[in-house]
Amino acid sequence: MQKIISYNLNGIRAAMNKSLLDWAKTQDADVLCFQETKAQPDQLDLGVFDEMGYHHNWHSAQKKGYSGVATFSKREPDLVEAGCGIPKYDDEGRILRTDFGDWTLLNCYFPSGTSGEDRQAFKMVFLDDFFEWVQELRAKRPKLIIVGDYNIAHKEIDIHDPKGNKNSSGFLPEEREWLTKWFSSGFTDAFRTLNPDKVEYSWWSFRFNARQNNKGWRIDYQSVTDNIADRLRSSGHYNDAHHSDHCPVFVEIDL
Repeated sequence: MQKIISYNLNGIRAAMNKSLLDWAKTQDADVLCFQETKAQPDQLDLGVFDEMGYHHNWHSAQKKGYSGVATFSKREPDLVEAGCGIPKYDDEGRILRTDFGDWTLLNCYFPSGTSGEDRQAFKMVFLDDFFEWVQELRAKRPKLIIVGDYNIAHKEIDIHDPKGNKNSSGFLPEEREWLTKWFSSGFTDAFRTLNPDKVEYSWWSFRFNARQNNKGWRIDYQSVTDNIADRLRSSGHYNDAHHSDHCPVFVEIDL
């Protein structure tokens, strides 16, 4: 059984100052996938992760204090590959691949479009490029698990105010259509498959007491290829973890 936790930290140094490590010790996850690390590994004391038995691999953005992903695994990966070979995404530290035996894990931080039209356009091109790249990867590595912050709420059940946000980045029709295409192209939404009617969110705005009032969005996902979907055992959100504006999401899968 593999327990994989994915967590957008909105800055790993800030999260560590909020007792992230104490929390991680209680989880005993096989793999921890962090997004939006906003750090280079040499800016941190990583000895505690070594003591916890984790191998750690990083794909940081070239721009300091921005974006970045890191994967911590109890098992040493057979292969580690940072990026997808497209410089404009790889410079931002958005995709980290680790292979374990016959399955591959992608730790991803999709772009946000909330800062304006240019970044929204960048996000939409990323989605198309990522889709094509993953199809090519899947031809070589048919068992894929793709976790991370997708920055899109898929359906109305995944967002607290679907009507009020119908024109908001992250819930635009074209973004939702992309996720529908994604989940009909050979990928399974682990959480929604196991919890078809459950309302849980993974991100809340810092404004308007959104988290206290649970006015959130589900934008962090674990996609698994359909050929291993029958091995899913559980998936959910750790809503009590408060190290970020996101919460951790987990999946347990029998690989």
